[in-house]
Amino acid sequence: MKNNVLEYKGYHTKIEYSAEEMLLRGKIDGIDDLVNFESDSAEKIVEEFHLAVDDYLEFCKEVGKEPDKEYSGTFNVRIKPELHRKLSLLASKNGDTLNATVAKVIK
Repeated sequence: MKNNVLEYKGYHTKIEYSAEEMLLRGKIDGIDDLVNFESDSAEKIVEEFHLAVDDYLEFCKEVGKEPDKEYSGTFNVRIKPELHRKLSLLASKNGDTLNATVAKVIK
């Protein structure tokens, strides 16, 4: 599937197909909570995704929980100690934090 990523209300999912069960499936990506959905119809999978997001938001409201947002902006990267040292020295030379330097490089 080439265009199997959907977006709704700031949430995303990647639709996958189970040939064994002949079902389309997805789960809301990038949040800690598990919210999944499925359909045996390509025409209805988008609707099922929308319902899953809406149900998740309503559930959070009912229980007084702040809904998870996709991707907190925090992630761990494992690199060799030598590279870590070089990057830290570069950040220091530029008057930046290590996080700011990594963000600039990624950008």
